[in-house]
Amino acid sequence: MAVSVQAPARPTPGAVLGAYVALTKPRIIELLLVTTLPAMVLAARGLPPLGTVVATMVGGTLAAGSANALNCYFDRDIDAVMRRTSTRPLATGREPVVSPVAALVFGLVLGVLATTLLAATTTPLATVLAVAAIVMYVGGYTLGLKRRTSQNIVWGGAAGCMPVLIGWAAVTGSLGAGAWVLFAVVFFWTPPHFWALAMRFRDDYAAAGVPMLPVVASPRSVATQMVAYTWATVACSLALVPVSGMGLLYGVAAVVLGGVFLREVYRLRRRVLAGEDPRPMRVFHYSILYLSALSAAVVIDVFVHLR
Repeated sequence: MAVSVQAPARPTPGAVLGAYVALTKPRIIELLLVTTLPAMVLAARGLPPLGTVVATMVGGTLAAGSANALNCYFDRDIDAVMRRTSTRPLATGREPVVSPVAALVFGLVLGVLATTLLAATTTPLATVLAVAAIVMYVGGYTLGLKRRTSQNIVWGGAAGCMPVLIGWAAVTGSLGAGAWVLFAVVFFWTPPHFWALAMRFRDDYAAAGVPMLPVVASPRSVATQMVAYTWATVACSLALVPVSGMGLLYGVAAVVLGGVFLREVYRLRRRVLAGEDPRPMRVFHYSILYLSALSAAVVIDVFVHLR
């Protein structure tokens, strides 16, 4: 008697849409956009034209989505090995809802749409910076640095700082000193933020052959470098006061938020030296709160000065 083989069910439209959205890594995009608006507000010394804000935010979302989708395409082999990323659309180990080729095309299309939108609605410099961010993240970090050096997130993370410059350039068509200080804040913030995550998922990165610093260096060395980068982050956040004329509200927020950030990384280091569980996710989660609250403080301070 013949045995019938049931064909796999076709994915529903909702499942396909969800897979495409997942390729863009929405949670990462949210964090990138958190730094874009404060840069625009500070550049304009108030609320920029609403059309410029919307176009920059949408264009930035498309550009980040493009970079993230392309990252999922090129990293699908290591994503399948790591527990943290094993549920991504291209790394499920079964027939994907979205094929790798479709994901590649999707990422490229998003990049074209981002470039077109920003070129039509913002400034040439903002457009060039958005393209540069995609190239830096995909070419520099994903293909160049991630699998080759423990400093991958330091230099590759510069792509994550670009939304600050894009937002500023969209408003002014140039880059002022304040833009570069904000860039430095995000640049120095990235290593302690990401190394905390890499400490938690060290075995994943080791299994995938990705030489994140916690994989190739001792916990003591990682913790010490996290402390150094956090000090640099706080110093740059305070430098925004004289450089951009920020007021008391921002200054107090920068001191308090930075103080708590330093406390958390020093606690992590003490636990490492004592041979205890470093509890790195405390630093990871607080680092997100830190950057979000500091960005909010920039916006609030600017509007307080307008009253």
